[in-house]
Amino acid sequence: MMRKQLGAMFVGIALAFSAGAQKVVDVPKPGTKDLCPVCGMLVSKYPNWTATVLYKDGHTHHFDGAKDLFKYLHEFPKYAPGHRAEDISQIAVTDFYNLQRIDARKAWYVLGSDVLGPMGHELVPLATEADAADFMKDHKGTRVLGFGQVTKEVSEKLDRGKFD
Repeated sequence: MMRKQLGAMFVGIALAFSAGAQKVVDVPKPGTKDLCPVCGMLVSKYPNWTATVLYKDGHTHHFDGAKDLFKYLHEFPKYAPGHRAEDISQIAVTDFYNLQRIDARKAWYVLGSDVLGPMGHELVPLATEADAADFMKDHKGTRVLGFGQVTKEVSEKLDRGKFD
């Protein structure tokens, strides 16, 4: 009996540790007809890249990648007429390694890697800074950025294939 309890406890601890100590975010998944408000692509076709903004009233906007999510956030009046930034309750991105939805504000983003997303060069979200450093090494990334470091200029440079 004690052996089973210890085993279950170890599995729980290992799962929490492997998730990078970042809690999985519970946000709605995009429906089959949800379009990215930035580029117009069908988001559900790219579940490994999905990002979501959830508002306090339950309304959601889904994106086909973190790059378009950041474009949306940086040009909020253009892409979110009728919404207020202060009404956002959660922002989620999909972790590249475990494909779990994680808090975008706590995620780390690799820029300039050899991994392309649905819209080409992409900000690759990862749950921990260590995962981001490993990914950067393995996939020839140029920089690791935290949420607050992803500027409008970073997204624009990605679209032009520049990663400095």
